[in-house]
Amino acid sequence: MNVLLVLTSHDELGTTGRKTGFWLEELAAPYYRLKQAGATITLASPKGGRPPLDPKSNEPGSQTDDTRRFEADPEAEAALDSTVVLSTVDPADYDAVFYPGGHGPLWDLAEDTDSVALIETTLRTGKPVALVCHAPGVLRHVTNADGTPLVQGRPVTGFTNSEEDGVGLTDIVPFLVEDELKAKGGVYSKGADWGSYVVRDGLLITGQNPASSAEAADVLLTVLASA
Repeated sequence: MNVLLVLTSHDELGTTGRKTGFWLEELAAPYYRLKQAGATITLASPKGGRPPLDPKSNEPGSQTDDTRRFEADPEAEAALDSTVVLSTVDPADYDAVFYPGGHGPLWDLAEDTDSVALIETTLRTGKPVALVCHAPGVLRHVTNADGTPLVQGRPVTGFTNSEEDGVGLTDIVPFLVEDELKAKGGVYSKGADWGSYVVRDGLLITGQNPASSAEAADVLLTVLASA
């Protein structure tokens, strides 16, 4: 079982002068769930190499057992140091794709044609894709074979407008995930802010926020086990 985890390469939080990137829990939690299930994991990013970490995601208040384990794990850190360049990825090599979030993906992966093609090809060849927190925003340009938006008419979730407001970035991000999924025709639903909430529609799995990362990985494994 080969699983590709796709991370952002974007590190600028709009014009604030602050840094962003991927959210550590959203990488660490699925990384260990998938690894425990026997998956071979490959990390990719648009630019390759070490992707930028959102500095807030490893502050004490955001740390979890999984994030602490990841940062003390030489094998995991080595994988993070050497992410493959996304444009070189062959979707045929993987059984599933997982997108951790963080704010970074809203700037790069959401507009990345290689990412769009990866998601479209993976789903159309009968393999699952999971995205958590801000990563469901990466679906904004993904379409079905007939050109309609992928999420149109499909149950989805993602980082809520109220959660974005809670972190004070409503006016900084290029778009709001909740609004964008609705605008593309997605049947958007959400759980309580900051609690785990995951929606599955066939091969498409979306999680609402960092706390949803582990559950999203577990749902992905359930889909893979039933394939």
